Amino acid sequence: GLLVAAMNEMLIDAKDKIKSPEELVIKSAEIKANQLLGLEILSSVYMLAILNMILMGDGSSNILNKDSLTDFNGNYGFGKTNKKFPADAFVLNPPYSAPGNGMIFVEKALSMMSNGYAAIIIQNSAGNGKAAEYNKKILNHSTLLASIKMPIDLFIGKSSVQTNVYVFRVGEAHQKDDVVKFIDFSNDGYTRSDRKKASKNLFDTDRAKERYQEVVDLVRFGKSKLNIFTEKEYYEGTIDPKNGADWNQTAPIDTKPTLDDFKKTVRDYLAWEVSNLLKNHNMEDERLGK
Repeated sequence: GLLVAAMNEMLIDAKDKIKSPEELVIKSAEIKANQLLGLEILSSVYMLAILNMILMGDGSSNILNKDSLTDFNGNYGFGKTNKKFPADAFVLNPPYSAPGNGMIFVEKALSMMSNGYAAIIIQNSAGNGKAAEYNKKILNHSTLLASIKMPIDLFIGKSSVQTNVYVFRVGEAHQKDDVVKFIDFSNDGYTRSDRKKASKNLFDTDRAKERYQEVVDLVRFGKSKLNIFTEKEYYEGTIDPKNGADWNQTAPIDTKPTLDDFKKTVRDYLAWEVSNLLKNHNMEDERLGK
Protein backbone atom coordinates (compact mmCIF):
# COMPACT_ATOMS: atom_id res chain seq x y z
CA GLY A 1 0.00 0.00 0.00
CA LEU A 2 2.72 2.51 0.91
CA LEU A 3 4.72 1.74 -2.25
CA VAL A 4 1.64 2.12 -4.46
CA ALA A 5 0.84 5.42 -2.74
CA ALA A 6 4.42 6.64 -3.26
CA MET A 7 4.30 5.71 -6.94
CA ASN A 8 0.99 7.50 -7.43
CA GLU A 9 2.28 10.63 -5.66
CA MET A 10 5.28 10.80 -7.99
CA LEU A 11 3.13 10.20 -11.08
CA ILE A 12 0.71 12.96 -10.04
CA ASP A 13 3.63 15.32 -9.37
CA ALA A 14 5.09 14.57 -12.80
CA LYS A 15 1.73 15.16 -14.48
CA ASP A 16 1.38 18.52 -12.74
CA LYS A 17 4.86 19.70 -13.73
CA ILE A 18 5.43 18.22 -17.20
CA LYS A 19 3.35 19.67 -20.03
CA SER A 20 4.79 17.67 -22.93
CA PRO A 21 2.92 14.33 -23.41
CA GLU A 22 6.07 12.68 -24.77
CA GLU A 23 8.20 13.82 -21.81
CA LEU A 24 5.49 12.70 -19.39
CA VAL A 25 5.50 9.17 -20.85
CA ILE A 26 9.29 9.00 -20.47
CA LYS A 27 9.21 10.35 -16.91
CA SER A 28 6.41 7.98 -15.88
CA ALA A 29 8.43 5.01 -17.13
CA GLU A 30 11.49 6.32 -15.27
CA ILE A 31 9.50 6.59 -12.02
CA LYS A 32 8.19 3.03 -12.29
CA ALA A 33 11.55 1.52 -13.27
CA ASN A 34 14.09 3.48 -11.25
CA GLN A 35 12.50 5.62 -8.53
CA LEU A 36 10.82 2.97 -6.36
CA LEU A 37 12.31 0.32 -4.12
CA GLY A 38 10.62 -1.99 -1.63
CA LEU A 39 11.69 -4.99 0.43
CA GLU A 40 9.68 -7.94 1.75
CA ILE A 41 11.15 -10.93 3.56
CA LEU A 42 8.11 -13.25 3.28
CA SER A 43 7.86 -14.90 -0.14
CA SER A 44 4.05 -15.08 -0.09
CA VAL A 45 3.70 -11.38 0.75
CA TYR A 46 6.42 -10.52 -1.78
CA MET A 47 4.40 -12.15 -4.58
CA LEU A 48 1.28 -10.28 -3.51
CA ALA A 49 3.23 -7.00 -3.52
CA ILE A 50 4.48 -7.67 -7.05
CA LEU A 51 0.96 -8.47 -8.29
CA ASN A 52 -0.46 -5.42 -6.52
CA MET A 53 2.07 -3.08 -8.14
CA ILE A 54 1.43 -4.59 -11.58
CA LEU A 55 -2.34 -4.19 -11.15
CA MET A 56 -1.86 -0.59 -10.02
CA GLY A 57 0.30 0.32 -13.01
CA ASP A 58 3.55 -1.64 -12.60
CA GLY A 59 6.45 -0.14 -10.64
CA SER A 60 7.40 -3.66 -9.55
CA SER A 61 10.95 -3.56 -10.98
CA ASN A 62 12.67 -3.05 -7.65
CA ILE A 63 10.60 -4.96 -5.12
CA LEU A 64 13.07 -7.34 -3.50
CA ASN A 65 12.46 -10.59 -1.62
CA LYS A 66 15.16 -9.92 0.98
CA ASP A 67 15.76 -9.33 4.68
CA SER A 68 16.34 -5.57 4.85
CA LEU A 69 18.47 -5.94 8.00
CA THR A 70 20.94 -8.55 6.73
CA ASP A 71 20.62 -9.10 2.96
CA PHE A 72 20.15 -5.60 1.51
CA ASN A 73 23.23 -3.59 0.52
CA GLY A 74 21.42 -0.49 -0.70
CA ASN A 75 21.74 -1.26 -4.41
CA TYR A 76 19.10 -1.51 -7.10
CA GLY A 77 17.47 -4.93 -7.24
CA PHE A 78 17.53 -5.38 -11.00
CA GLY A 79 19.38 -3.80 -13.92
CA LYS A 80 21.71 -1.47 -12.00
CA THR A 81 22.63 -4.08 -9.39
CA ASN A 82 26.08 -2.57 -8.69
CA LYS A 83 24.70 0.95 -8.26
CA LYS A 84 23.31 2.41 -5.05
CA PHE A 85 19.61 3.26 -5.05
CA PRO A 86 19.58 7.06 -4.44
CA ALA A 87 16.70 7.09 -1.95
CA ASP A 88 15.63 10.53 -0.74
CA ALA A 89 12.20 9.56 0.64
CA PHE A 90 11.35 6.71 3.01
CA VAL A 91 7.96 5.51 4.31
CA LEU A 92 7.39 2.54 6.60
CA ASN A 93 4.93 0.80 8.90
CA PRO A 94 7.32 -1.67 10.56
CA PRO A 95 6.37 -4.83 12.45
CA TYR A 96 5.92 -3.76 16.07
CA SER A 97 7.19 -7.12 17.34
CA ALA A 98 10.70 -6.39 16.04
CA PRO A 99 13.39 -4.91 18.33
CA GLY A 100 12.58 -1.37 19.42
CA ASN A 101 8.94 -1.82 18.35
CA GLY A 102 10.32 -1.84 14.80
CA MET A 103 12.67 1.15 15.08
CA ILE A 104 15.55 -1.18 14.19
CA PHE A 105 14.32 -1.03 10.56
CA VAL A 106 14.09 2.76 10.65
CA GLU A 107 17.61 3.19 12.01
CA LYS A 108 19.03 0.86 9.35
CA ALA A 109 17.21 2.56 6.46
CA LEU A 110 17.97 6.14 7.49
CA SER A 111 21.64 5.32 8.05
CA MET A 112 21.82 4.21 4.39
CA MET A 113 20.39 7.50 3.09
CA SER A 114 22.52 10.62 2.61
CA ASN A 115 19.65 13.13 2.53
CA GLY A 116 15.91 13.49 2.09
CA TYR A 117 12.92 12.88 4.34
CA ALA A 118 11.30 9.96 6.11
CA ALA A 119 7.89 9.29 7.66
CA ILE A 120 7.03 6.23 9.71
CA ILE A 121 3.90 5.10 11.52
CA ILE A 122 4.66 3.01 14.55
CA GLN A 123 3.38 2.03 18.00
CA ASN A 124 3.79 5.15 20.14
CA SER A 125 5.63 3.29 22.89
CA ALA A 126 8.61 3.45 20.51
CA GLY A 127 8.83 7.15 21.33
CA ASN A 128 8.28 6.69 25.07
CA GLY A 129 11.22 4.47 25.93
CA LYS A 130 10.76 1.09 24.24
CA ALA A 131 13.19 2.12 21.47
CA ALA A 132 15.36 4.69 23.23
CA GLU A 133 18.69 3.21 22.09
CA TYR A 134 17.61 3.03 18.43
CA ASN A 135 16.14 6.53 18.64
CA LYS A 136 19.40 7.98 19.94
CA LYS A 137 21.26 6.37 17.04
CA ILE A 138 18.75 7.81 14.57
CA LEU A 139 19.22 11.31 15.98
CA ASN A 140 22.96 11.03 15.33
CA HIS A 141 22.25 11.32 11.60
CA SER A 142 18.64 12.53 11.25
CA THR A 143 16.49 15.33 12.66
CA LEU A 144 13.06 14.68 14.16
CA LEU A 145 10.74 17.27 12.60
CA ALA A 146 7.34 16.18 13.88
CA SER A 147 5.58 13.72 16.16
CA ILE A 148 1.92 13.15 15.26
CA LYS A 149 -0.44 11.25 17.56
CA MET A 150 -2.85 9.27 15.38
CA PRO A 151 -6.46 8.18 16.14
CA ILE A 152 -6.68 5.14 18.44
CA ASP A 153 -9.12 3.46 16.01
CA LEU A 154 -6.92 4.00 12.93
CA PHE A 155 -6.49 0.24 12.44
CA ILE A 156 -9.86 -0.79 13.85
CA GLY A 157 -10.57 -4.46 13.26
CA LYS A 158 -6.87 -5.27 13.00
CA SER A 159 -5.22 -3.59 15.97
CA SER A 160 -6.14 -1.20 18.77
CA VAL A 161 -2.65 0.08 19.63
CA GLN A 162 -1.92 3.79 19.86
CA THR A 163 0.28 4.87 16.97
CA ASN A 164 2.35 7.93 16.13
CA VAL A 165 3.78 9.21 12.89
CA TYR A 166 7.36 10.46 13.16
CA VAL A 167 8.76 12.70 10.42
CA PHE A 168 12.51 13.11 9.88
CA ARG A 169 14.92 15.14 7.81
CA VAL A 170 17.71 12.72 6.89
CA GLY A 171 21.40 13.53 6.81
CA GLU A 172 21.47 16.15 9.57
CA ALA A 173 22.06 15.20 13.21
CA HIS A 174 19.38 16.44 15.60
CA GLN A 175 20.51 19.39 17.73
CA LYS A 176 19.13 20.08 21.22
CA ASP A 177 17.63 23.40 20.05
CA ASP A 178 15.91 21.99 16.95
CA VAL A 179 12.17 22.65 17.13
CA VAL A 180 9.90 19.60 16.98
CA LYS A 181 6.21 19.94 16.07
CA PHE A 182 3.98 17.83 18.32
CA ILE A 183 0.48 17.37 16.86
CA ASP A 184 -2.48 15.65 18.52
CA PHE A 185 -4.32 14.18 15.52
CA SER A 186 -6.65 12.00 17.61
CA ASN A 187 -9.57 13.54 15.72
CA ASP A 188 -8.72 13.16 12.04
CA GLY A 189 -12.27 13.83 10.91
CA TYR A 190 -13.11 10.22 10.07
CA THR A 191 -15.56 7.94 11.85
CA ARG A 192 -14.65 4.26 11.55
CA SER A 193 -16.68 1.13 12.13
CA ASP A 194 -15.83 -2.56 12.22
CA ARG A 195 -18.84 -4.06 10.48
CA LYS A 196 -17.56 -7.15 8.67
CA LYS A 197 -20.16 -7.18 5.88
CA ALA A 198 -20.49 -3.44 5.41
CA SER A 199 -19.60 -2.01 2.01
CA LYS A 200 -18.07 1.05 3.68
CA ASN A 201 -16.52 1.46 7.13
CA LEU A 202 -14.91 4.89 6.78
CA PHE A 203 -16.98 8.08 6.90
CA ASP A 204 -15.88 11.71 6.66
CA THR A 205 -17.83 13.29 9.52
CA ASP A 206 -15.69 16.32 10.40
CA ARG A 207 -13.71 17.86 7.50
CA ALA A 208 -11.26 14.94 7.25
CA LYS A 209 -9.56 16.06 4.02
CA GLU A 210 -9.08 19.57 5.40
CA ARG A 211 -7.67 18.17 8.65
CA TYR A 212 -5.12 15.99 6.86
CA GLN A 213 -4.03 18.90 4.68
CA GLU A 214 -3.66 21.11 7.77
CA VAL A 215 -1.40 18.53 9.42
CA VAL A 216 0.80 18.52 6.29
CA ASP A 217 0.92 22.33 6.37
CA LEU A 218 1.71 22.41 10.11
CA VAL A 219 4.62 20.03 9.63
CA ARG A 220 5.96 22.09 6.73
CA PHE A 221 5.24 25.65 7.82
CA GLY A 222 4.45 25.63 11.54
CA LYS A 223 2.02 27.45 13.80
CA SER A 224 0.93 30.04 11.22
CA LYS A 225 -1.13 27.30 9.52
CA LEU A 226 -3.33 26.61 12.57
CA ASN A 227 -6.97 26.78 11.51
CA ILE A 228 -9.12 23.79 12.43
CA PHE A 229 -6.77 22.67 15.18
CA THR A 230 -6.08 24.68 18.32
CA GLU A 231 -2.99 25.33 20.42
CA LYS A 232 -4.16 22.50 22.69
CA GLU A 233 -3.50 20.13 19.78
CA TYR A 234 -0.35 21.74 18.42
CA TYR A 235 2.83 22.35 20.36
CA GLU A 236 6.35 23.30 19.36
CA GLY A 237 9.04 22.06 21.71
CA THR A 238 12.46 20.45 21.89
CA ILE A 239 13.80 17.00 22.71
CA ASP A 240 17.06 15.80 24.21
CA PRO A 241 19.01 13.95 21.48
CA LYS A 242 20.67 11.85 24.18
CA ASN A 243 17.33 10.78 25.72
CA GLY A 244 15.41 8.90 23.01
CA ALA A 245 12.27 8.56 25.13
CA ASP A 246 10.78 12.07 24.88
CA TRP A 247 9.22 11.96 21.42
CA ASN A 248 5.53 11.98 22.46
CA GLN A 249 5.15 15.35 24.15
CA THR A 250 1.84 17.20 24.50
CA ALA A 251 1.01 20.87 24.81
CA PRO A 252 1.68 22.03 28.40
CA ILE A 253 -1.39 22.90 30.44
CA ASP A 254 -1.38 26.47 31.77
CA THR A 255 -2.15 26.16 35.49
CA LYS A 256 -1.47 29.82 36.33
CA PRO A 257 -4.78 31.37 37.51
CA THR A 258 -6.05 34.49 35.78
CA LEU A 259 -7.87 37.46 37.32
CA ASP A 260 -11.15 36.03 36.01
CA ASP A 261 -10.38 32.72 37.74
CA PHE A 262 -9.81 34.61 41.01
CA LYS A 263 -13.06 36.58 40.65
CA LYS A 264 -15.03 33.40 39.94
CA THR A 265 -13.54 31.69 43.00
CA VAL A 266 -14.48 34.66 45.21
CA ARG A 267 -18.01 34.75 43.75
CA ASP A 268 -18.46 31.02 44.31
CA TYR A 269 -17.22 31.31 47.91
CA LEU A 270 -19.49 34.28 48.72
CA ALA A 271 -22.47 32.48 47.17
CA TRP A 272 -21.70 29.44 49.33
CA GLU A 273 -21.40 31.60 52.47
CA VAL A 274 -24.71 33.40 51.80
CA SER A 275 -26.44 30.07 51.09
CA ASN A 276 -25.16 28.64 54.37
CA LEU A 277 -26.21 31.74 56.35
CA LEU A 278 -29.74 31.61 54.92
CA LYS A 279 -29.98 27.88 55.56
CA ASN A 280 -28.83 28.28 59.18
CA HIS A 281 -31.18 31.23 59.69
CA ASN A 282 -34.16 29.19 58.45
CA MET A 283 -33.23 26.29 60.71
CA GLU A 284 -33.02 28.66 63.70
CA ASP A 285 -36.45 30.12 62.88
CA GLU A 286 -37.95 26.63 62.71
CA ARG A 287 -36.37 25.73 66.07
CA LEU A 288 -37.89 28.81 67.70
CA GLY A 289 -41.26 28.18 66.07
CA LYS A 290 -41.23 31.34 64.00
